[in-house]
Amino acid sequence: MIDPSFFTPARAITVGEIAELTGASLSETADNKRIVLTISSIEDAAEGSLVFAETIAHKRLIIGLKASVILCKPELAGLVPEDVASLTTEFPRRAFAQVGRELFPDANKPPAVSGETGLSEHAFVHEDAEIEAGVTIEAGAVVGRGATIGRGTVIGPNTVIGMGCKIGRDCHIASGCGVKAAFIGDRVIIHGGAQIGHDGYGFVPGEKGFEKIPQLGRVIIQDDVEIGANTTVDRGSLSDTVIGEGTKIDNLVQIGHNVRIGRHCLVVAQCGISGTVTMEDYVILGGQVGVGDHVTIGTGTRIGAQSGVTKNVKPGETMFGTPARPIKESMRTEIALRRLTRSKPRKGDSNE
Repeated sequence: MIDPSFFTPARAITVGEIAELTGASLSETADNKRIVLTISSIEDAAEGSLVFAETIAHKRLIIGLKASVILCKPELAGLVPEDVASLTTEFPRRAFAQVGRELFPDANKPPAVSGETGLSEHAFVHEDAEIEAGVTIEAGAVVGRGATIGRGTVIGPNTVIGMGCKIGRDCHIASGCGVKAAFIGDRVIIHGGAQIGHDGYGFVPGEKGFEKIPQLGRVIIQDDVEIGANTTVDRGSLSDTVIGEGTKIDNLVQIGHNVRIGRHCLVVAQCGISGTVTMEDYVILGGQVGVGDHVTIGTGTRIGAQSGVTKNVKPGETMFGTPARPIKESMRTEIALRRLTRSKPRKGDSNE
């Protein structure tokens, strides 16, 4: 449930405003001046709340609904009680998210933890750093020589922005982050504890053991990227590590040196992406996917959770398993293995 101790709506919103914001169609009997105070799941609905429903699986919950307003698909509108205003759209979840961002902007782009604005007297900002007007740098943060930070950006407590880094406008870099050798675009969100631009994992055998290969590249993070808590993005060895526009990376992800991730990709928690991997645009990696080094994953590919990618993947494929294979092939193999293990024991065989 939404606890007002943590998230308080910025304002109320009317049904008419929701229709205008989302493009949803308002039922003829609905009052367009009806007020929505918050959003909730359909299970926790109450007076004053907005909910959404997409599938017939919600039928029972819709019939007994206690919310003020529902966003639903047109085919579900006939199930909605008369005292609940219905707004119909083919994309209820997307419209619900639009309203949520309007009501709870702090959950979309977090504010400063301290509530302060400007440069905290307890932060260290090098005299050669360039800080635009409207930047907030919180207590304990360090900004190195030659770094630049754009207007509207928030640097959280105890975060370190290294020498020469460039950070765009309207970014949020949360507490406890480290940023080195990186150029970051506009409207980028980096959650707590993430580490950007540290050494890639590069060693070569030598006479006395493994010797370090200097990691001299950069990290380039384009506009509207979001990076989850405690994720690590290594800088390039000689070329750059690049994360494309609009890509969303979950918590606890490891991205190796020289990796190039395209635009609008999704990388779910605990994935590990080895060095010099190329992910083209609109790729989705499920949770705990491992990708071997020097692999290329084509545009629009989807990789199922806990898969291991060891070879190049053609655009548009859906892959699963270790080693990852086209999902139909992987499922056939799984079925065949199950049939083998279910075979009846031969006469005289013992279970002991």
